Amino acid sequence: MNNFWIILWHTYSSKIKTKSFIITTLITLVLIIGLTNMTKIIDVFSGDEQGEKVAVIDQSGELFAPFKEQMKTIDKDVQLQLFEGTEEEGEKAVKNDEYKGLLILSQDNEKLPEASYKARSIADSTLPGTLQQGLQQIKTQAAATQINLTQEQLGKLYEPVAFSKTALEENAKTEEELNQARGLVYVLLFVIYFAVIMYANMIAMEVATEKSSRVMEILISSVSPIKQMFAKILGIALLSLTQMAAFLLIGYFFVKQNLETMEGGFFEFFGFGDIPVQTIIYAVVFFILGYFLYATLAAFLGSLVSRIEDVQQMITPMTILIIAGFMIAMVGLGQPETTFITITSYIPFFTPMLMFMRVGMLTLPAWEPLLGIVILLITIVVLAIFGARVYKGGVLMYGKTNSFKDIKKALQLTKNK
Repeated sequence: MNNFWIILWHTYSSKIKTKSFIITTLITLVLIIGLTNMTKIIDVFSGDEQGEKVAVIDQSGELFAPFKEQMKTIDKDVQLQLFEGTEEEGEKAVKNDEYKGLLILSQDNEKLPEASYKARSIADSTLPGTLQQGLQQIKTQAAATQINLTQEQLGKLYEPVAFSKTALEENAKTEEELNQARGLVYVLLFVIYFAVIMYANMIAMEVATEKSSRVMEILISSVSPIKQMFAKILGIALLSLTQMAAFLLIGYFFVKQNLETMEGGFFEFFGFGDIPVQTIIYAVVFFILGYFLYATLAAFLGSLVSRIEDVQQMITPMTILIIAGFMIAMVGLGQPETTFITITSYIPFFTPMLMFMRVGMLTLPAWEPLLGIVILLITIVVLAIFGARVYKGGVLMYGKTNSFKDIKKALQLTKNK
């Protein structure tokens, strides 16, 4: 058992000291700090800006004043300036970066407003869209005046229809709870997806690296291959927990620091204002089970290759399974109750993401997520037993890799030992 712990701590310590791990962790931490301080960063860069200046030529002589007032209610950062020169002079001013764009206002035969917008590039659709929105409201008011509609009548005409949704099932989630859960599950699904795919690949690479350097031949003389496999899986698991803990602690610290500026908007939309404890528990459980499921699979797949270059080819089917589960979960966010989503949530390789998505989005009876957990545990045990046998023979195989035909060879080597 001492050899088991030696391999575990060696795997953990050697990986945590690598430059790639340190750089990746630091870059991710910087991104987390940036996202949690996004409001302050935007304020720093926009503090000295005076908004986007747009030159306006009013050929009608009466549209500029109401249009400017309308734009103040839509976007205060857009600064409209009446341009007294010709259209050619306005175009030249835009080319010289004096203005962001040139807006030419005019009226059609029915005395309704129309406009043309000119800029150095029209790749940015945000500003023209904002200007068009303001002009559309001016046109609506002008048309209402022509047909003698009052402001009250106009308001009723454009007032959204009252449409409410009510769930009849007992304990069903409200629309507000669903919207909050959808954002939270969306973010946590990304965490589960990237973590599982990254750390599973790391295990496969670790095994393949030792085989390619012939270190495995020395190791198997002192430690059984089964102990090696689980020592590496747990070593990478400990590494992932260390990295995740750093991410969560830094993220939590800066979220608490900026809680007031995060209220509403993005923070509230993604459901971080009131995270249900049950959802967090299920996220942790399905993350750990998903990790061990794919980690065991990656370990014995990595044992079948003799060169690091062959690792990606060997684990491609596993990667496709992870991507397929993630894509189905993304579709299921909009339709979590469909039969297809329900059935696939019990397929072990999809359960970590799909069952978690259903738990977060729906009010399920307790037996459904528990059944998913039991299915995952049984699959992990079966895969571990089978994987250990493949690993035991696979670590002794060298030479050209013949994809999954090597599994049969590995099993034969295990029987002969």
